[in-house]
Amino acid sequence: MSEQVPAAPSLARRIIAHPASLLLIGFALMVVVGGLGSIALNKLFGALDVARNTPVRLIAAVVLAALFIGAYKGYKRWIERAPDRELEFVGAGRELSLGLLGGALLFTAMTGIVALLGGIEILGVRGLGMFWSMAAMAVFSGVFEEILFRGIVFRQLEAWLGSWIALALSSALFGALHIMNPGASWYSSVAIAVEAGILLGAAYMLTRRLWLAIGIHAAWNFTQGWVFSVPVSGGEAPLGLLVTRRIGPDWLTGGDFGLEASAVAVVVATMAGLTLLLLAIRGGKLVPAPWRRPS
Repeated sequence: MSEQVPAAPSLARRIIAHPASLLLIGFALMVVVGGLGSIALNKLFGALDVARNTPVRLIAAVVLAALFIGAYKGYKRWIERAPDRELEFVGAGRELSLGLLGGALLFTAMTGIVALLGGIEILGVRGLGMFWSMAAMAVFSGVFEEILFRGIVFRQLEAWLGSWIALALSSALFGALHIMNPGASWYSSVAIAVEAGILLGAAYMLTRRLWLAIGIHAAWNFTQGWVFSVPVSGGEAPLGLLVTRRIGPDWLTGGDFGLEASAVAVVVATMAGLTLLLLAIRGGKLVPAPWRRPS
């Protein structure tokens, strides 16, 4: 019996399957889901601004995060037509927990160094403060931004151009988009690109899944905003657990943008990111550039 030769994919399917197309489609999909989901939840739960510090805000953020995860799984199945390994639930608890612990310890260590250098003072304990708002922000930013920037942008660039170019371009984009935040400058955007771009990109490369990166991202933001009452990527300082005061030069305190723009954060987070990157390299997790792949 002769074997049946599979039909060649159509021109439209070949265009859609190209990493550049998948990147654009995935990026647009997540932005649309985020916009429509936020509108729907605002109507369902009421206004979800930072001032609304209630458990409802956290519940709404968890629902929205679930929508993002569902949208990504649908994108993988029906658009990319590939199995979902990045957000597979088996083993997710362990990787997410490690990420949460790592992100919290990383930001605490960085804040401790800034404090030893005289850049931040702890004046007292406030209590619960804006716990619900900060937890909701951490869930939203961790899930949405990691799916968007590592699950879609980095992954498709990597398939197209290799790991090194993908890491450079996705980090630059991640930092550049933060220029629109209150209190941002080109320096703060470069700091975000270097410290967070490398750290979170390496976390994905090491595991080839998103849970570790989501945990690091969420815990970094939560520890920064709620525990130490420091602005999260600009804006006003939230009312968190500790009453703190940042003093000293902007290079040490990060200025209006917050400790993420501190030179200490750049050094500490980048060192952590390079450590994860080295582990990924040793584990053979890098994707070569197209001109270095076997024909």
